[in-house]
Order: sequence, then structure tokens, then C-alpha cells
Amino acid sequence: MTFEVPAHGGKPTGRIRQQNEETILRAAEDEFARHGFKGTSMNTIALKAGLPKANLHYYFTNKLGLYVAVLSNIIELWDSTFNSLTAEDDPAEALTRYIRAKMEFSRRQPQASRIFAMEVISGGECLSEYFNQDYRAWFKGRAAVFQAWIDAGKMDPVDPVHLIFLLWGSTQHYADFATQICRVTGRSKLTKQDMIDAGDNLIRIILKGCGLTPDL
Repeated sequence: MTFEVPAHGGKPTGRIRQQNEETILRAAEDEFARHGFKGTSMNTIALKAGLPKANLHYYFTNKLGLYVAVLSNIIELWDSTFNSLTAEDDPAEALTRYIRAKMEFSRRQPQASRIFAMEVISGGECLSEYFNQDYRAWFKGRAAVFQAWIDAGKMDPVDPVHLIFLLWGSTQHYADFATQICRVTGRSKLTKQDMIDAGDNLIRIILKGCGLTPDL
């Protein structure tokens, strides 16, 4: 499942343009994560990105378009790891790959995950166009793959929908609630090895709960 970003989807993309957009998106992620949508201005994003405000409006016509682009970017990354899932895949291998990929996204792009979480908690108004019939069809297609594994006896009978929710929530937890995790464990921040270890633990728990044997 992929999403279009209306604010800048129709303009040609060159190397410099791509670099500038990535710089703007990183700056926007930081500002939106710190101050939320209402507390962030295009001017503060431009200052953070080190670009004139006029340049910002060239790439993204308004704050809402930039905010949606940040949300779209993280959703595309998350969902891309599920796009090629098929009934012929080995469920243990597929679930392991997915958990590792999601944990890496949580490590590398924690702020985008937090912005997504804040948007959903606040009602998800800016995501309403994404969670439409096409997205629901995509989601049902992913759940159908899990059901096919169950029907073929490849994994224990679990509810595919709630399994997907569990996969989403458990992997994104390490980005969204990193502050809580650090305070409880006495760490200043989560390291790459911390995320690898956490991912290994999730793989063991989730795969065994599905009657699968993790290969760690």
C-alpha cells in the first residue's frame, strides 16, 4: 500500500531537490515531534532546515501538506515491509524480517513514529483520507495471508487482525515510549544493541505464541 503526497507529488525530483526535501522532512519531524502540529510554524521549520522560508513553500505549499508528508513517509516505510507478503512465504522467516525491519524504523526514525502516534491519539483527522476503503482492502489482504498460513497448518490458529495490531504496537512502542523505557531501565538513551536485543525478545515471544520456532 502506498500513499501520494499531494503537496509535492507532481514536481520533478532531482538530486538537489531530493536532498532539500529530505532536509526539510527531518527538520519538520523534529519540530512536529517537539511542539505538535499547532505549535509548529513553517518559519521554525525553515530555520531548523537552514533554508529560506520561500524555499520551503516551493517544496511544500503549506504546513498541513508538510505534516501529511511526514506522516505519509513513515506509513509508507512501515507498510512497505508487508507489501510483498504471500501465502507461500515461511511465516517464521517473514515475521522475523518484519519485526527486525520495524524495530530498525523505530531506532532510526523515532520522531516520525511519535508524530504518527500523537496524530492517532488526537483523532487522526489528517489520516482520514488514508484509512479509506483502499487501505482497509490492503489490510484485509495482509490478514488473509496470515489466515492462509493458519489454514495450511504453518502456524497456530490466532486472530490475524489482532496479530497485526500486536506487531504494530510492540515494535512502535520502542520509539513512542523510549523516554519511559530509559527511565525504568536507568539508561540515558536506547542504543542500537538495545533495539536488536528488544527485537530478538519480541521475535521469541510472538513467534512462539504463533506456534513457530524462532531462528536466532
